[in-house]
Amino acid sequence: FSANLSMLYPEHPFLERFAAAAADGFRAVEYVGAYDQEPAELRRLLNAHGLTQALFNMPAGDWAAGERGIASHPDRRAEFRDAVETTIAYARATGCTAVNCLAGILPDGLARGDAEAVLVENLRYAAPRLATAGVRLLVEPINPRDIPGFLVNSTSDYERIAAQVA
Repeated sequence: FSANLSMLYPEHPFLERFAAAAADGFRAVEYVGAYDQEPAELRRLLNAHGLTQALFNMPAGDWAAGERGIASHPDRRAEFRDAVETTIAYARATGCTAVNCLAGILPDGLARGDAEAVLVENLRYAAPRLATAGVRLLVEPINPRDIPGFLVNSTSDYERIAAQVA
């Protein structure tokens, strides 16, 4: 089991959640993203508490404003490519070998098929770069109740997209 530090221990500031997870017996942690923290500080906390970084999400846009991923947004391709490089740097620093790409909420006015095509293009870009860095790329379907309008919200959505990415 890994403790999701984005959801657990809300009574603590983020950086103190590593100690709380270790104190509760967790050996691994994950989180939505910690790009406002220095990668070396995350590594220090993992080492100090004997934790493994199980997973984190690629940069997902402005989380506080409700964004839940940029990978399906046609006008954010360059931002996504920059996010791949940022992800690799954080994965190397933390020893993380798996990252999640949040597809995002279907952009207003964009046909689902067009958004999926952008997602496939971006995943084809990211996958080999992450693989070269020793990082496995994951795509998480998220149900429409928790994130209404999320582009990948079922196993069949995932399977269709994964087949196109190959």
